Amino acid sequence: MHHYPKHIDLLPVRHVSGTVRLPGSKSISNRTLLLSALAEGQTVIKDLLASDDTMVMLQALQKLGVHWSRTGFDNEYIVTGTKGELPVRKADLFLGNAGTAIRPLAAALAVLGGDFLLHGIKRMHERPIGDLVDALNESGANIEYVENPGYPPIRIHEGHIRSHNLKVRGNVSSQFLTALLMASPLMARTQDVTIHVIGELISKPYIEITLNLMRSFGVEIEQDGWSAFTLKKGQTYKSPGVLHVEGDASSASYFLAAAAIAGGPVKVEGIGKNSIQGDVRFCDILQQMGAKVVYGDNFIEVVSNGPLKCIDDDFNLIPDAAMTVAMLAVYADGPSVLRNIGSWRVKETDRIVAMATELTKLGVDVETGDDWLKVIPATRISDATIDTYDDHRIAMCFSLACLSSSNKQGAKIRINDPKCVAKTFPEYFQAFKTLFA
Repeated sequence: MHHYPKHIDLLPVRHVSGTVRLPGSKSISNRTLLLSALAEGQTVIKDLLASDDTMVMLQALQKLGVHWSRTGFDNEYIVTGTKGELPVRKADLFLGNAGTAIRPLAAALAVLGGDFLLHGIKRMHERPIGDLVDALNESGANIEYVENPGYPPIRIHEGHIRSHNLKVRGNVSSQFLTALLMASPLMARTQDVTIHVIGELISKPYIEITLNLMRSFGVEIEQDGWSAFTLKKGQTYKSPGVLHVEGDASSASYFLAAAAIAGGPVKVEGIGKNSIQGDVRFCDILQQMGAKVVYGDNFIEVVSNGPLKCIDDDFNLIPDAAMTVAMLAVYADGPSVLRNIGSWRVKETDRIVAMATELTKLGVDVETGDDWLKVIPATRISDATIDTYDDHRIAMCFSLACLSSSNKQGAKIRINDPKCVAKTFPEYFQAFKTLFA
């Protein structure tokens, strides 16, 4: 258990340097937990993320009769697989605000059948799930909305999957497709399963994570570009034995951005040049903005190379790391535009509104549209009290505003409600302060 004050005050910092060992990736951790539960055999998971989002997944699996235990090593778990047959067929599952838990679980439980209530905190009940529910119900599942159509809470009843050609929209969240892909071996016991994506698929790198991990558990998906995904019948999940969770690339962005702003070198350990996470593309943006990046097998290091250059780019592939780019834009040599970030509006909060509101407090001018945000930096950064909207990434992003660059003085920053970082990185502020020189 971690204890957090009501706020954290950060004074201006002139220079940062050091090394940070990253926590495990949230996206990989929760996918790995569910795949391990559905597989045949025991899986040892090393470096599992310790956070609110993984804890609600662990608790849900326990309620579903999945046996897991901790070993004597930090963040190492053993999960005993169920061969695709979860022992418990009736459960009330509280899933906090973890999209990486509720969506894949909803698909798996809808295929397996039973009586399940899936719900979470208030914001979870404002995050859409309708495209996934529609895809499942049209194929024979039996899912009903408890309150508002299109949103959790949802109740899953016994259904019967009769169609093995599923259709799902791809333009709201890639997690809907991920959920169907992960559940597809449960549907493909006697027939091939094909999932068709309707419209544009956003956040494709997260689908690559899903396919990579399914492959680790012995299941191969055939792709027709990004429009159709087919699983040949008879494939089932089999434990790889041991699986190491990569460090979280989204979390890495804050430390690497700190180096780009305030000198460096800063090295993050736990990810490297062969990472399966799309958010390592953030380093390409750092290089475009002028920073120096060095890749190793299990590390990335960044050093500043003078004032940051402004940027105008499409961030559809890295929406989480794009929030960090918005903070880099505060220090840039001109206006920056972040495009194709409409998915921000259905995250932990409406991130376009939240980022614009809090950036304005720093004295910068901000313009927004349905799926874009423009940051026009000021000559100086204003001292500010930042509200975090129970959104971990808002808190971590705005911690960067205390940093001084080669051409701009950092500000006094108060971060309200810092406990929101427990969603993915409980020790974030301690790690961040180790870089202060």
